[in-house]
Amino acid sequence: MNITVKILRFDPEKDKKQHWENYALEVAPTDRVLDILHQVKWFQDTTLNFRRSCGHGICGSDAMLINGRNRLACKTLARDVVKEGGTLSVEPIRGLKVVKDLVVDMEPFFDSYKAIMPFFVNESPAPARERLQSPEHAELMAHSSNCILCACCTTSCPIFWANGSYLGPASIVQAHRFIFDSRDEATQQRLGLMNQNTGVWRCRTAYNCTEACPREIPITELIEQVKRSVMYSQA
Repeated sequence: MNITVKILRFDPEKDKKQHWENYALEVAPTDRVLDILHQVKWFQDTTLNFRRSCGHGICGSDAMLINGRNRLACKTLARDVVKEGGTLSVEPIRGLKVVKDLVVDMEPFFDSYKAIMPFFVNESPAPARERLQSPEHAELMAHSSNCILCACCTTSCPIFWANGSYLGPASIVQAHRFIFDSRDEATQQRLGLMNQNTGVWRCRTAYNCTEACPREIPITELIEQVKRSVMYSQA
């Protein structure tokens, strides 16, 4: 396919604001958007900057706004987002400061992640073998444990765009993973964090997060489960 790739560019050393640049390419329908960006960088414009690592939808580092929707560049095929003679648009994810081109400052996102205590807490004496969890309890956190922290959900959230202090969907999903882990002993502390004005009550159930998740995690449903847990803990 012959297509035009339209990329929102920004170089803080010479640009006052973001601007679009177009690149004409011949691509295969099965090329990934990541492959297309490599073509641009390697053969047309070496100044283009973007993040990528594993290239297999595990690290989550290449989250971008592709044709107006948050996606992972390594999991998005050309044939699914552009046709012969069409235009493919690529922008940085929204709500975070653009460092350069498609690279954004992820520190605020990871600060929110750190705030929910994303680690196992258990002060009880260790058993002779592993700490067991029933299949039924494991099922409760099966979805939330699939999060790869790509930020697709959080940066698709209009509440996060308007209020950067909101913990955001990804952090709440990470909190869910530990709140519903029967072996963890910090549930009340995390529920307290969720009950603050930066926590779950900021969510307006827009479903943007669920639609944006490349791992198909039912994020809005998990947030509602955390909301119910907060209410029950206050009863």
